[in-house]
Amino acid sequence: MHNILKKYHQYIVECHGTTLLPQFLGMYRLTVDGDETYMIVTRNVFSHRLSVYKKYDLKVRIMKNDCFSSLDKEKAKELPTYKDNDFINDGQKIYIDEESKKTFLDKLRKDVEFLALLKLMDYSLLVGIHDVERAEQEELESEDNEGEEEGESDGGIIGTPPDSPSNTLDSAKPLLPGDFDPSIDVYAIKSHDNSPRKEVYFMAVIDILQHYDAKKKAAHAAKTVKHGAGAEISTVNPEQYSKRFYDFITTILP
Repeated sequence: MHNILKKYHQYIVECHGTTLLPQFLGMYRLTVDGDETYMIVTRNVFSHRLSVYKKYDLKVRIMKNDCFSSLDKEKAKELPTYKDNDFINDGQKIYIDEESKKTFLDKLRKDVEFLALLKLMDYSLLVGIHDVERAEQEELESEDNEGEEEGESDGGIIGTPPDSPSNTLDSAKPLLPGDFDPSIDVYAIKSHDNSPRKEVYFMAVIDILQHYDAKKKAAHAAKTVKHGAGAEISTVNPEQYSKRFYDFITTILP
């Protein structure tokens, strides 16, 4: 991390923060009984108010079998992280308008070219999907349940004093369902008007700190022998990886 920090900071400044790359907020070293653990804190890709109902980790790892689909153990989680084959088998696409698509792909192209210069690879695109209609329905059901509980209550209701502090993020500007503040939800993009479902997508490049070293070169050689030279394996050199990654992501934007 320290090796790339100066160039990384310079890149973020030069692109004025218009990037899909992680926004690093802090680096920490914890020492317990002589054992050191390093932690990096990054900005949350998702929203504090728009719930994500499905998320994917896309990494150019498509094979003919299901070895790059999510495992049953992962799928059992409340919000599992699905993978490339799951995305394709689900028939999922990212439906955004042409202007948003161009802006997104321009950011992505510049970002992956920069990562290739740093000899970084094996990163992925985290995609979170907020279903606006589902969120509206759940909110209505929640309000109905709250109304029933209040009607059954025997005691009085103590209201919030008028001068009580409130969450400034939520109260500064009223937001309609599916709306967001782009200065806060910096990775969010709305679906276009003609999309099959009204959605909000949260998309960012994550896990960027893998260098192309001798271990990766050996892994590439082993996978090439196993799967063949033409297989879509992720362990390639950074330049090849960036091109494959970019080309694959363009296919999910119809």
